[in-house]
Amino acid sequence: MHILYVCTGNTCRSPLAEAITQAVLAARGMDQVTASSAGTGAWDGAPVSEGAYLVGLEHGLDLSGHSARLLTRDIVRDADLILAMSGHHVARVAELGGEHKVHMLGTYAGRDPDRAEISDPFGSDLAGYRTTFAELQELVGSVVGRLPGTVR
Repeated sequence: MHILYVCTGNTCRSPLAEAITQAVLAARGMDQVTASSAGTGAWDGAPVSEGAYLVGLEHGLDLSGHSARLLTRDIVRDADLILAMSGHHVARVAELGGEHKVHMLGTYAGRDPDRAEISDPFGSDLAGYRTTFAELQELVGSVVGRLPGTVR
């Protein structure tokens, strides 16, 4: 199974969600599941934002090798489950043919629809990135718990 996280620039939320997911999967020995990320407005090759990089390091995650990717029809096609950070990301995935496999991350993880969007920390201070990280960590834990073969 391949999980794809989608945000706007692929420099903050989705790379953090990808890295958190990879760490959780590795800790649980779930090598049959992979995770990646892309952005609806990404500049191909852009590095992760400084805030995301620093907060990742605080939690033992090295995002220095991350390279932003623009969301394409091929990337959508290759994913089994697509988790988007906001409604407009869901709409873009649907435009690219992924309407049957895209969900808002918050909703998929069990949040009420009115609290499903993940706020974008881009341009905020480190505290904003820490808040987003904590939110993503909680949601990713719920997502991994829903995967086939997961012990609850």
